[in-house]
Amino acid sequence: MKTLKIAIQKSGRLNEKSVEILKNCGLSFENYKSSLISTVTNFPLEILFLRDDDIPEYVQDGIADLGIVGENVIVESGSEVTYLQKLGFGKCTLKIAIPNESHITEIAQLEGKAIATSYPVILEKYLKDNHVNAEVRTISGSVEIGPGLGLSDAICDIVSTGGTLKSNGLKPFSEVMKSEAILIGKEGSELLPEVQELLQRIRSVLRAKETKYVVLNVAKSNLKKVVDLLPGVKSPTVVPLFDEDWVAVHSVIAEHDFWEKINSLKAAGAQGIVVMPIEKIIA
Repeated sequence: MKTLKIAIQKSGRLNEKSVEILKNCGLSFENYKSSLISTVTNFPLEILFLRDDDIPEYVQDGIADLGIVGENVIVESGSEVTYLQKLGFGKCTLKIAIPNESHITEIAQLEGKAIATSYPVILEKYLKDNHVNAEVRTISGSVEIGPGLGLSDAICDIVSTGGTLKSNGLKPFSEVMKSEAILIGKEGSELLPEVQELLQRIRSVLRAKETKYVVLNVAKSNLKKVVDLLPGVKSPTVVPLFDEDWVAVHSVIAEHDFWEKINSLKAAGAQGIVVMPIEKIIA
């Protein structure tokens, strides 16, 4: 089997979640906090720990077969890579922010203004698409101090909670793009059997995170009403109870669907509802 190489962030907001999802896939590896490379002992895979800005290029050039990196970094780099799977973590938004005292209310009012950013490629495209001619000033790090130092009239930066903007007297103004962690590969990597197996593991973990295992008790007279609300993967499992007039219903359901149906289940006669996490779902 081919030994794959996957590049992930060495430090930063995506590091822990990237390590977590790989470990949840049953991969065994150590020294990921002190080494630039770690070998998985139970799967043909080596993990490279890199700066996130370098990951798309490493994958594009074939130094790494796969990578986990924010979509904003991929777009900014312009690297030619294949999106294999959105991973559901590292969600954030690239936004234009302006000082609290600013009277700008429309994108057009950025005309002729200076905007500081670490994402000039993305910002310039956004401004062009909106027919705005503004001066893009590239700053590496601490972009939010630009307006306070008189370097810019606005900034364009990643926003997660908005706390950093608030502490620097800024307010979000316009959304440029949404981003989350993406599993990427070099062109054609998805055809490798090792990549297909790893993708299957990752997708099984992701499906499990979005799904819950539900067990409840219901009188047989109300069973059909409950079953109609809980279709399960194919159909619910119904188990007899000691009281022959009652049964236990076992079902797998998307978490958001469950919360939408909880009141209907109770109204249909469901009792003793237990909701449990699922570790893996194999298609």
